[in-house]
Amino acid sequence: MNKIKMITFDLDDTLWDNRPTIINAEIETRKWIEDRVGEIKWGDLNDFLDLRKELIKKDESIEWDIGKLRKEIFKEKLKHIRPTSLRNQIVNDAFEIFIDKRHLIKLYDGVEDSLKILSKKYELGVLTNGNADIYKFEIGRYFKFSISSLEAKDNKPNRSHFDEASKKLEGIKFDEMLHIGDHQINDIIGASNLGINTLWFNNNNSEWEQDSKKPDEFSSWKMLPEIIAVSYTHLTLPTSDLV
Repeated sequence: MNKIKMITFDLDDTLWDNRPTIINAEIETRKWIEDRVGEIKWGDLNDFLDLRKELIKKDESIEWDIGKLRKEIFKEKLKHIRPTSLRNQIVNDAFEIFIDKRHLIKLYDGVEDSLKILSKKYELGVLTNGNADIYKFEIGRYFKFSISSLEAKDNKPNRSHFDEASKKLEGIKFDEMLHIGDHQINDIIGASNLGINTLWFNNNNSEWEQDSKKPDEFSSWKMLPEIIAVSYTHLTLPTSDLV
C-alpha cells in the first residue's frame, strides 16, 4: 500500500446528520412561500421523485445541478403566479432562504478536532453530491478544495469527482488517496472501483449490503485520526493530538 497523501470527505451524513437540517430548511422555506402566495400542494416523496424525473427529461443537467432542480420545482409549484417576473423573484428569494437554512448544521462529535489533526498531515478535500458549501463553516479552513456535483457535472459514484480530486495534487495516484463517506455506493463503491482506499462512516451500525467485500469502517469521529494512523501509516499519533 502506498502512503496516503490525500483524504477526501463526503459531507451530508458524514460530517453531520443531514436529515434534520433538510427537514427544517424545507419547512421554513415552504412557510415563507405560503406566507406570500397562499397554500401550496407540495405532495409527498413519490410526487417529488416523479417531478424530478420529468424535469430531467427536459434538462439533463438537473441530474447533477441540485440548485437548478430545487428552483425548477419551486417554479412548477408556483406556475399559477403572475406575472412571471413576480414568480421568478419569489423562486430566487425562496432558494436563498433554503440555502441559508440548509447550512444550519450540527457537526458530529469529534469532527472539528479530527480535521484539525488530519489537516496537518494530509491534503484534505470535499467530494459532495449536495450543495452545502464547506467554506461557509469554520471547518472550511482545514480543506484545500471542495468539488460538488455542479463542478464535476456528474454525481458520485461516477468517477468525475474522484478524477477532479486527483488533479489537485500533482502526481498523486488513486492508491495514495483515501475517501471517507457514509453512502455504500456513492462513496465506498465509487471510490474503491478506482483503486482509492476507503473508510465507511457507519454510525448507525448498518449492514453492508453490497456484493463486494465489506470495507474498513468507523462509527466515532473521535477515533478517526488514530484509525488512519494505524491502518494507513502504521504510526501511532501522539496522545496529545487525540485529546
